[in-house]
Amino acid sequence: MIKSIKKSMILIVGLGNPGKKYINTRHNIGSRIIDELKSLNYEDVILVKPRTFMNESGKAVRKIIENCPPAGRLKIGNLIVVHDDLDLPLGKMRIVKNRGSAGHKGVQSIIAELKTKDFIRFRIGICPKNSKPKNPENFVLQKFNKEEEKIIKKVIKKTTEAVEIFLREGLTRVMTKFNF
Repeated sequence: MIKSIKKSMILIVGLGNPGKKYINTRHNIGSRIIDELKSLNYEDVILVKPRTFMNESGKAVRKIIENCPPAGRLKIGNLIVVHDDLDLPLGKMRIVKNRGSAGHKGVQSIIAELKTKDFIRFRIGICPKNSKPKNPENFVLQKFNKEEEKIIKKVIKKTTEAVEIFLREGLTRVMTKFNF
């Protein structure tokens, strides 16, 4: 068991939609990264894939934070949300803290339920090369094509590495290394 740098619990939430129908869709990249992170064995880290639909993610996150024993060990400042992002090109990753939702309904749900935006987000780009899709609601529910899937597998590996660095070395170090 590897110890993380934090003394309190860290909650890593991978956003997505529940059910087999959505497994490899663009909106479920956060869930896929949680699956990859399961191989890590960190002390005091909770990995979660909410069983609510994306737009209701905040309800699940709030319940976990409220009910995590022992009391006070899980702080909102130790929340990491991993999610798809149409504002970033396919395969890019950005790490941010204390930012608005930029229209992402899952992130907006979390902000509304927690009444704060002061948490860390690993934003995973899903925007196609040519331009933003005209109907984003349908686009995010589509599966990646073979070429895109190759790119996504690389960003999943990169994000897993970034989470490991965050857990060992902290937010400043991981942002310096990966936000370029």
